[in-house]
This record gives sequence, structure tokens and C-alpha cells, in this order.
Amino acid sequence: MITEKEKMLAGKLYDTTDSQLLQRREKARILCVKFNMTTEDQAARRAELIDELIPNKKENCYIQGPIFCDYGDNLFVGKNFCANFNFTVLDCCPITIGDNAFIGPNVSLLTPVHALRYQERNVRVKSDGTIYDLEYAKPITIGDNCWISGNVTILGGVNIGQGCVIGAGSVVTKDIPDDSLAFGNPCKVIRKITEEDSVYLKKDLF
Repeated sequence: MITEKEKMLAGKLYDTTDSQLLQRREKARILCVKFNMTTEDQAARRAELIDELIPNKKENCYIQGPIFCDYGDNLFVGKNFCANFNFTVLDCCPITIGDNAFIGPNVSLLTPVHALRYQERNVRVKSDGTIYDLEYAKPITIGDNCWISGNVTILGGVNIGQGCVIGAGSVVTKDIPDDSLAFGNPCKVIRKITEEDSVYLKKDLF
């Protein structure tokens, strides 16, 4: 029989109060609190907590904190990952981030989806009195070599190609192709990023 976790990861309606899911959410949130209470001079302790919170990551994963995760183990991070302040990850479906990703402050990756009709969205009560709701989620993929600027929100179901820059304050609701500069609410592709964007062509920087 399919479990509630399997339903969740497959993007099906699932019961958020399932015991397996509750246990992992509780563990992830405790780990987040512990990590967020550490300081820069506790590098070993920070690494230990991140290893437990985000087991599916490659080398050179740096997270400034604070970080907030639903599960943590549904987040897959490539090498040379860097996330700034207030990184929020609602990983009810897999979130996959490629190598060399820069994540600015106050970035939110939000996979959950709730019904538009309140009759289907509102909480319900089981026969034992437990309050629950039914929701579903959609995965997020961010390719290699992307920079997600500050205050960006990426919604479930979005795929961002490699080499993209998402401008500050954007709300990304649709896929973004490779090597794109995109920003806005809703986020739209402005143009391709080319060799003409090289910082070495900006004489005022030298």
C-alpha cells in the first residue's frame, strides 16, 4: 500500500498528519533551530547539523543561516552551494539545485500547493479528533551555475535552466530557459546572458 510520504513525493494529495511525515518535520525543525542558534566560530557543530538536516548534498555547502526547512532530506544540493540569510525550503516534493548555486537573502523555495476552493482547502477533523488538511506539492529544479537574488520566491513546478540569474524580488511561477536574465512579479525572461555581460568589460570597476 502506498504511504503518505510516497504520495507526497509523487505530487499526489496526502495527509499532512501522517506519523512518518510528522516525525521528520519535527526533527528538521529542531535541527533548524539548533543550527540557527550557532555562531560563526562553531564551524564543526554547524557542519554536523547541516549534514543531518540536508543529507543529500555535495561538497562545499555553505549556509549562512537562519535556515528553515520542512523536511531537509528532500533537498538535493550540488557542490559549491552558498545560501545567504533566511533561506526557506518547503521541500514536500524534491527540490534539486545544481552545482555552483548562489542563493541570496530571503529566498523561498515553495513546493506545496493548496486547493483554490476553500471547501477543499480548509482543515478537517478525523474520527479521533485529529485536525488535518489535504495538500499536494510540485518539484522545483534549479540548474548549475545559477544566481537567485535576494527576496526571490520560486513556486512548485518550476524548472530554472543552467546559468540563469533571477533578479531581486522576483516571483517565479513558470520555467526559465538556460542562460537567462529574468526578473519581475511574475518573473519573465528579459534577455540572454552573453559574453558582453563580462565584468571585465565594465571599465568603471577597475
